[in-house]
Amino acid sequence: MSQASSITITLEGTNSSASMPLLTGTLGPQVADIRKLYNQLGVFTYDPGYGTTASCESKITYIDGDEGVLLYRGYPIEQLAEKSDFIEVCYLLMYGELPTRTQLDKFRDGVTRHTMVHEQIRRFFDGFRRDAHPMAIMCGVVGALAAFYHDNLDINDPHQREIAAFRLIAKVPTIAAMAYKYALGQPFVYPRNDLSYAANFLHMLNAVPAEPYNVSPVLERAMDRILVLHADHEQNASTSTVRLAGSTGANPFACIAAGIAALWGPAHGGANEAVLKMLDEIGTPENIPSFIEKVKDKNSNVKLMGFGHRVYKNFDPRAKIMKETCHEVLGELGIKDEPLLDMAMEMERIALTDDYFVSRKLYPNVDFYSGIILKAMGIPTSMFTVIFAVARTVGWVSQWKEMIEDPSQRIGRPRQIYTGAASRDYRAVDSR
Repeated sequence: MSQASSITITLEGTNSSASMPLLTGTLGPQVADIRKLYNQLGVFTYDPGYGTTASCESKITYIDGDEGVLLYRGYPIEQLAEKSDFIEVCYLLMYGELPTRTQLDKFRDGVTRHTMVHEQIRRFFDGFRRDAHPMAIMCGVVGALAAFYHDNLDINDPHQREIAAFRLIAKVPTIAAMAYKYALGQPFVYPRNDLSYAANFLHMLNAVPAEPYNVSPVLERAMDRILVLHADHEQNASTSTVRLAGSTGANPFACIAAGIAALWGPAHGGANEAVLKMLDEIGTPENIPSFIEKVKDKNSNVKLMGFGHRVYKNFDPRAKIMKETCHEVLGELGIKDEPLLDMAMEMERIALTDDYFVSRKLYPNVDFYSGIILKAMGIPTSMFTVIFAVARTVGWVSQWKEMIEDPSQRIGRPRQIYTGAASRDYRAVDSR
């Protein structure tokens, strides 16, 4: 719980004043408690995008954008990416502590036993066009899970909440792989319980019945790191959407489907897909200098994708890990003369040496490197955001679970500044 400070902020109105206590968390800036502002002063606050508004208390993730810090439950992301794996991070995000060996084995078994989806879900895919974007499929199918699992829709039952969490973490990769296979016209590949979470996902994406598919340990580790680095990121747009939907009492499958819809936007989960589209539009490495000049020209409206971050004003800590992983994957696959990847590496070199980028701290972010990795692994750009959704599901579930268990939680109801027409009388159509 946050602690009330002895310091208060006082706002003076026309005929009255309001005192707002400052709340202090474990880390981060103090927060002015404005819950009684309207009652005391008769005014609301105005904060488009909620960039300076704390919508909740949370113990899950902490970001210091100025220092380039990302913590899951207090643990630095660098340590988790190097020493842990995705399932252990899932346990940490959900329960707040790193598991013992017994707890980890039980949790891993619990997730593994839920990886299959109801066989009737296969029929859903026949209703989609073959060229449907996989995120459209994800929104529909994940939301439809509520129609199949009636035994865990009571959000007030802790056991049912936990079963729903297991099912979502386990089944979203299966649904994601089915969406991919559907677009290719290939048979769906069932999950394998003898593989790790990341290896099973890669197997479902790449295997075909006609021949065996062996998952490369390097690619398995790369996918695991992608999942770990994207597992949660505080109160971003999709997480806030999940919490807002959950505040109404909606079932967890509907809430996660809402999060997937929010993630679909190019300004959020679609950023790594936008990186590859940018590189494709540049064409060849020879065109990079002219493209960079357009980026520097304020009147050109040319956007640089994959560099800088709204939250991080320093180097994105996830990008450092992704950069190392990127070079490991390129080495494992023996990729040396791929034009798109060559351009990406040249863009990275320029960004790290050009004063325009360095002075503005426009470092390559996690989306830049993850896009290159997924491209190198043969995954089409339309699947990039889907993989992001697979990773972020545990973060959404953990945030949803925390919100449900918070006694101070209320239904989300932002206010507004109304700028429409004032009150006016209706006129019959013939007199208008």
